[in-house]
Amino acid sequence: MEGIRYRGRTLQECMDQLPKAPGSKIGLPEASFWLLLTDEIPTDAEVKALNEELHKRSALPADVIKLVDSIPKDTHPMTQLAMGLLALQPTSEFGKAYRSGNLKKTEYWQYTLEDALSLVARVPVLAARIFCNVFKNGQHIPSDPSLDWAGNYAQMLGVNDSDKFKDITRLYLMLHADHEAGNVSAHTTHLVGSALSDPYYSFAAGVCGLAGPLHGLANQECLRWLKNTHETLKGQEPTVELLTSFAKETLASGKVIPGFGHGVLRNTDPRYTIQRQFVQENFPDDPLAKLAEVCFQAIPPVLEATGKVKNPWPNVDALSGTCMQYYGLNQEDYYT
Repeated sequence: MEGIRYRGRTLQECMDQLPKAPGSKIGLPEASFWLLLTDEIPTDAEVKALNEELHKRSALPADVIKLVDSIPKDTHPMTQLAMGLLALQPTSEFGKAYRSGNLKKTEYWQYTLEDALSLVARVPVLAARIFCNVFKNGQHIPSDPSLDWAGNYAQMLGVNDSDKFKDITRLYLMLHADHEAGNVSAHTTHLVGSALSDPYYSFAAGVCGLAGPLHGLANQECLRWLKNTHETLKGQEPTVELLTSFAKETLASGKVIPGFGHGVLRNTDPRYTIQRQFVQENFPDDPLAKLAEVCFQAIPPVLEATGKVKNPWPNVDALSGTCMQYYGLNQEDYYT
């Protein structure tokens, strides 16, 4: 489980220790946000207060709603998200304070935190609105202040009202709460912020980086590879022998196998391990889940045997798309 820690805690320790929604076993992502900022595990009361604060900040201004609702529906969701974020920029507390000429360097963090909290509150509402505009004919589900941050986002999508879909959404967001420092989106956000661009500008820039196919398409490509492999098998039960042969043929043809390897980690991505546990507990007999499990056994030895792969083990993208598909979120352009 080495390689990814939140404030010194493994992801499994975070799963075990972070507060949870009633009846859930998943550590709340907003609790991981608290942990990352303070180095402390929040109490249930503190998470409740944080969720109340986020709900207060979550409303989108009327002009932003008007803009987002006017964007052509065939515009990629990532483009729409970047546009929505930039439309929110005039509300930046950091920007207003800096332009006033009275902002001291020692106060930068306070106004940056204000913007960060408002962004965390507003992005799920904005992203859900974009989803419903594009895929649900503009039929929106209002925010529910009685729900936690991630559970509310899952409900606003209108895809699946089950508690398990809320759980997989919580899990996905908790596992991505600290998305490294060296990848394109995180690096871009830091770089733009270093120019004292406010968090709205910085986050929008990071989103544009994430839209690049070499960065944000990873989980889509993993899912498509699994679906194509499933079709190629033509009803045959996936076995280690069958997938080993298929993997070798894939590599021999000059293609890559997505979902395996990592730029930093040199063992199985702990985010994958936790997702795998969720799959095994909730839908182990799903065809794509079964195929992914056999791939986990068959593909690493094939990659390792090439002598060219430093890390042949699965990463977080190997299962995330499969989880979303199972619960009905099958609009792959929205995954990025």
